[in-house]
Parts: sequence; C-alpha cells; structure tokens
Amino acid sequence: MIDRIYMHMQAMQVLQRSQDATADNLANINTPGFKGNKVFYRMMKENIDGRVVTKSVPMTQVNLNQGVLEATGNEFDLGINGEGFFTVEDNGERFLTRDGRFGLNQDGFLVNQSGAKVQGASGEIELAEYFTSAGNDGGAPQIEIATDGTIRVNGREIDKLEIVNVSDPAQLERKGNAYFTVADESAITEENLGSLMQGYYEKGNVEPLNEMVDMMKNMQLFESQQRAMRTSDDLLSRVSTQLGKF
Repeated sequence: MIDRIYMHMQAMQVLQRSQDATADNLANINTPGFKGNKVFYRMMKENIDGRVVTKSVPMTQVNLNQGVLEATGNEFDLGINGEGFFTVEDNGERFLTRDGRFGLNQDGFLVNQSGAKVQGASGEIELAEYFTSAGNDGGAPQIEIATDGTIRVNGREIDKLEIVNVSDPAQLERKGNAYFTVADESAITEENLGSLMQGYYEKGNVEPLNEMVDMMKNMQLFESQQRAMRTSDDLLSRVSTQLGKF
C-alpha cells in the first residue's frame, strides 16, 4: 500500500515537471530561435528500507525541430535551414543559439540583439572599416553571407561564421530563452550542418495548440493521480485502525 502511494507521488512529480515545461514553452511562443522543452521519464529501481521500488524519473530534453524561417529583408538577419547553431560570446562565455537576428554595434562588430559578439573563424567579426567612406569608396557596402556562412563585402571575402552542431542533444543545457551551453564539449561537431538563409530569422518552434492540449491532459492526469493517492491513503488508514484494535 505504501508502495502504491509512493508510485502516485512519483507520477504527480513527472506530471508537474511536464506542466512546468509546457508553461515555459507557451511563455516563449514569440521568442525568436526558441526551442521548446519536452519531458519524458525513465523507470529506475530504488532500494527503500530494504524494499526495491520502481520509480519514474522525469527528464527534460530540448525539442530541436525546425522553426519557421521569417523573411525580414535585413542583410544581417540569418536563419539556419536544418541543423546547427550560431556561436556568440557574452561576457567571456561562449553560447550556442538559433536566434540569428544580428547587426553591427557602434564599434563595427557583428552582434546579436543582446550585444553578444557573433563568432567567426578567427573569433569576433569586425566590419567597421567596410562601413566608412574610406573602406567602401563612398558607396553603400554590399554584404553577402553565403549558405555556408562565408561573409563577403563588395565581393571580398572577409570571414566565415562559426556554425556548429551537437552530436548528442542530451548534452545541451539551456541558458535563458535562446542560449545553450554544452555539458560535454566533445559533443560539438561540424557535421550535418544546415544552410544559412540571409535576410531571414528563425521563429520559435512551439506549437500553441499542441501545448494547450498537453496542458489539459496533464491537469486531468494529475487530478486522477491525486484521487487515487487519497483512496490509497484512506485505505491504509482504515487498515492501520483495524490493526490497532488487536
């Protein structure tokens, strides 16, 4: 009977974790480059007071499905069609992101919306000299970013964006709404990379209708587990009362 109550409690914890993930997904519907969370569970055995009890352990994984690529016409906006991540540096720390809304800061470095510097083949990407009259012969510079990340200004190759992939998605650790770090950096690879689309950015991959359906299912299952646990608890109390009479 105690084992049954324990199982109900474990199920409720899994459902609560799933509900939290769903709420976070819904809160980030409009966050560019956002990748939703999905919760699953693994069955594990645990020894409790000499008894082997099977418990469900909730695990959270990032849903890496492609988001819609939205056209902006901004030459610095980039979307990855397929797998891969941009790399940016913020306060000395390296992050991966799918949010490719980029631009130039006042010093001429390529940065994202938060001011983090976008990384290229040799580190930071500086384009200041190409946006001065001396650098572009007085005309507006023509920026071309190829599908492989090669950056050209007025036909001259300047740098190449650092695009990486992760061989094991389970190694991704979310940092904020659009950043990721990698627990084991040996999982970082340059294989199976998608292609870049200039003048686009990737929207979040959350499907609101699916999330709302999941939320309703979780609520119903949670309430069902609560009722079942109360029934088991009441039955255990009656048994204890009856045993106490002997």
